[in-house]
Amino acid sequence: MTDFPFGFSLPGSGNNPGGNPGGDPGDAAQLHQLLGHLQQMLVSPGGGPVNWDLARQVAAGSLNAQGDPAVTPADRHAVEEAIRLADLWLEPVSVLPSGVRAAVAWNRNEWVYRTLDVWKRLCDPLAARMVGAMGDLVPPEARAQLGPVQAMMSGLGGAMFGGQLGQALGTLATEVLSASDIGLPLGPAGEAALLPVNITAYGEGLELPADEVRIFAALREAAHQRLFEHVPWLRGHVVAAVESYAAGIRVNREAIEEAMGRFNPADPSAMEALQLTGVFTPEETPQQQAALIRLETALALVEGWVSHVVDTAATGRLTQVDRLNEAFRRRRATGGPAEQTFAALVGLDLRPRRLREAAALWAALTEQRGVAGRDAIWGHPDLLPSADDFADPVGFASAATDSLDISGLEAQFAAGTRDGAAPAADTDEPTSGPRDDRDDPPGAR
Repeated sequence: MTDFPFGFSLPGSGNNPGGNPGGDPGDAAQLHQLLGHLQQMLVSPGGGPVNWDLARQVAAGSLNAQGDPAVTPADRHAVEEAIRLADLWLEPVSVLPSGVRAAVAWNRNEWVYRTLDVWKRLCDPLAARMVGAMGDLVPPEARAQLGPVQAMMSGLGGAMFGGQLGQALGTLATEVLSASDIGLPLGPAGEAALLPVNITAYGEGLELPADEVRIFAALREAAHQRLFEHVPWLRGHVVAAVESYAAGIRVNREAIEEAMGRFNPADPSAMEALQLTGVFTPEETPQQQAALIRLETALALVEGWVSHVVDTAATGRLTQVDRLNEAFRRRRATGGPAEQTFAALVGLDLRPRRLREAAALWAALTEQRGVAGRDAIWGHPDLLPSADDFADPVGFASAATDSLDISGLEAQFAAGTRDGAAPAADTDEPTSGPRDDRDDPPGAR
């Protein structure tokens, strides 16, 4: 007998050895029932490997079930003020001008919706390999006779991945504090976004003043925006590092078959109980190890720069800056429960494992070359430190080439600001000039 997923068999085999052209009516009825139950679920709008509509619906259902408070006018005002203040504080500590074109407050559903385009780019290649593996579960000798079943299996793979990814994104949305919180440029360019409900919950857990937690999160978001807005190659560089690593992740066929064995086609809601954890595992090859080093280095350099400039900007202004710094560093280095769940699902661990070393390297560059010389390193990807340079930050800073056109870099940024390329967060107030203590939030200084 030729075995298939869901327990039906090929006509002309097993209990139908005579090869009745009509097949076993039971098999035909079972196949018809299966197709009827799954028809709507297997449709992937846009024709991609993942049913992203299903992913969004599952994420929204999860968030709505546990509560997703709407953003209030007071929340929006607090976020706009925090981003505006963050941009003011960052002016003296970076030659990169403001990258904020809009300061917005999102609820959790908005985070999922507004970041979905980047998740598609990151996850579609992985899903395509899983979907292909799902189609291969139909035995070769049966594909000519049951071509529609093979197509159905591929559709089921896209639906399964979409449902599982929706659950992971819905859970991740309960933890992230901003659009750039996990180090990737997930939101629209120039849109600095904070999630007030998550910031409040995070601050309560730390037992720190809400205003200080908000401004610290705003500083990190505004710093990310400066970097990704004014280093034009960086967004593609980081995403390409993720894609390169993802290309070396293999599909675990046994894990897929185990998941399929638990699926009941007569109960499509059972898909929510399926677990695809372990379907994707990294290949243990030199190429994959090199891709992992590139990814970890890219994430660490971004997060290290952000950590360094935020630390510099907040020191002397926030009373709890040391505790905030340590808490955020630990949070990024270890990842929260939702981030760990996401990593287990798609095989991508987005934690910057060498965050402290990277921050020390940027600090050494600042000491040796000044703010402009440090930020000039972002002028070209070939100028960036390698993973080996993390071991000797002072040596790298001392040996950094003197041919960097720092004056040209500053002129370029200044021209971009004059042309209106990166105005501050929807405000007519200046983003530079003498510091005014009146701009401090309650609890600062």
